[in-house]
Amino acid sequence: MATLYDTLGVHTHATDEEIKRAYRKAAMKWHPDRNSGAEEVARATFQEIKDAYAILSDAAQRKVYDAVYAEQMRGWEAQHARRQKAQAEREAAARAADEAAYAEMVSLAMRFADEGHNRDVLFGVLLGRRCEAQRAAQIADSVAALQASRRAAEKAEADAEAATEAVDVPDVSAKAEAATANNGAASHGAPGQHGNPGNPGKREESAGDAHPAGVLGGLWFQFLNGLRF
Repeated sequence: MATLYDTLGVHTHATDEEIKRAYRKAAMKWHPDRNSGAEEVARATFQEIKDAYAILSDAAQRKVYDAVYAEQMRGWEAQHARRQKAQAEREAAARAADEAAYAEMVSLAMRFADEGHNRDVLFGVLLGRRCEAQRAAQIADSVAALQASRRAAEKAEADAEAATEAVDVPDVSAKAEAATANNGAASHGAPGQHGNPGNPGKREESAGDAHPAGVLGGLWFQFLNGLRF
């Protein structure tokens, strides 16, 4: 919004002398006689300079102009603020709607990807929902890559579990075999007590021979018998 001060090229608090010097400089520059070939433009600009100086060089008119201009500026600023606020609200609403639409397209693509469809199918589905081609391609690529990564992770986890189970199985078998062997040994008994199936000619040893206390008992019995005779 150009002002009379802008026309003369001075600030709003310029002194009378500064306004006079600015007027003379601008008048010389835009005088029709000094602008051959552009007389019409120079004449219109020169007239604007004269009108501006006529008002700003008069203290009373300048005061009225400043008051009116200030009021106009306040009105213009209020109107400008309202326009900016309305524009900001429209932009915020547009962004919210765009984000909601984007989230809906991503959700749709994820659903089809979970059903096992590939990237091209996702792209076609998004286009069918009137999704812009570039955005549809971006969403389809991202969702397909995410789905592939997820499946790879699940496969790696399954392979790791299978490998762990394969390592645990021999240990269980070994424990079972050891338990079977121990049970068999317990059922046959220790050698020398119930006989030795591998050597049928060998008889059980006597209780005295099997234990040192039995040997001593036998010798003591013989000693007592010797005393009787």
